[in-house]
Amino acid sequence: MAEDFGAFMERFVPPPPPPPSPSSQQLPLHGLTFAIKDIFDIAGRVTGFGNPDWARTHAPAAATSPVVLAALAAGATSLGTTIMDEMAYSIYGENAHYGTPANPCAPGRVPGGSSSGSAVAVAANLVDFSLGTDTGGSVRVPAAYCGIFGLRTSHGLVSAQNVIPMAQMFDTVGWFARDLSTLSRVTKVLLPLPDDTVKHPTHVTIPMDCFQILGSPDDHTYQIVNASVAKKFGSHAIDNANLGDFVSDNVPSIGKFIADFSESELPSVPALSVISHVMFSLLRSQFKANHAEWVNSVKPNLGPGLRENIHGAIASGDDEPLEEFLAVRAEFKSALAALLKDHGILAIPTVPGPPPMVGIQAAPLDSYQARAFSLLDIAVVSGFCQVSIPLGTRNGLPVSVSLVARHGADHFLLNVAEELYQTLIDEAAKAWAS
Repeated sequence: MAEDFGAFMERFVPPPPPPPSPSSQQLPLHGLTFAIKDIFDIAGRVTGFGNPDWARTHAPAAATSPVVLAALAAGATSLGTTIMDEMAYSIYGENAHYGTPANPCAPGRVPGGSSSGSAVAVAANLVDFSLGTDTGGSVRVPAAYCGIFGLRTSHGLVSAQNVIPMAQMFDTVGWFARDLSTLSRVTKVLLPLPDDTVKHPTHVTIPMDCFQILGSPDDHTYQIVNASVAKKFGSHAIDNANLGDFVSDNVPSIGKFIADFSESELPSVPALSVISHVMFSLLRSQFKANHAEWVNSVKPNLGPGLRENIHGAIASGDDEPLEEFLAVRAEFKSALAALLKDHGILAIPTVPGPPPMVGIQAAPLDSYQARAFSLLDIAVVSGFCQVSIPLGTRNGLPVSVSLVARHGADHFLLNVAEELYQTLIDEAAKAWAS
């Protein structure tokens, strides 16, 4: 465990390097190593999906994921496959069968999931970058918990072929790196969109409710982000309007659901709670369509917590108003597109606070998890791209923020992150020192 932090399912022996040639050294990812979440197919190997019964009942993959092939073709070397949460159904990173990868940034705390091993492999300096997937937060959460960068790409722009689906409506491929230059280098290869040279956003929405109600006010991230954006892009670019009010005003179809979430005694932003509820209802429906037959016939041994979640999804009724939820999704996507336009940015906390302790029971996490998904599901339901940015550690625990941009603006998003990053680090150091 200590040597590889429990990150890997299988370590590959890298082939001996070929004699250096001008052509190989010109490949864009030449010299970089990477790890692959055990949800991506690799021809001739069984894709394990985080569960021994899944591995036992599935044949070796016939073909390799195009994303893996693209990384290899660009000159990167794969060092192995990584542990993940069972069936990708958790954001915490604990696996009862294969062990929980150790969080190098916060020992004794969960690494985040479901792309747990991929994040740990990067954070522990075992590889230069790694591949993960993000349906409800499975790249962004482990990136935040392990103190590294994580990109959830715009939905549907990176091939999910030969990747085991969770819920295709929301599944995305993403990746981790310790620095922005590597993250951008990988993104240019795996997401070859036209180059976007814009580095300064037209406006940055920094909603007070997302930071003060859903986030962790003790971390001062609201002040840090506001000060950084003002310094780098000018205070005229900042809008601090509450996102909950914006959603209530611009997504009328949430009206019939919002009363159910307005009475909550827990800290919440009711409009975003509705968006999260819509996401989970649609996700459960697709997960059930994808995997109910296998779960019901194999009756797999599932770890605690996951067992209840997965069986709950499989048992979910067909009486959910899915058409109404799809209408909410379409309206939310249009509203967020109107808010950000071509070159606007939304800044939010990635997660509500530090990673929970390993082995903590689910009940104390109810409020934390509800707030987490109110933040995470903004990009999920809109399909927009999001990058989680580490600000460093405070009291020994990682702190991060996220930037979100419109669908297809992934390169612009990383340009802005690169422009802003050092100022964020400086402002965080200042805020935490006082």
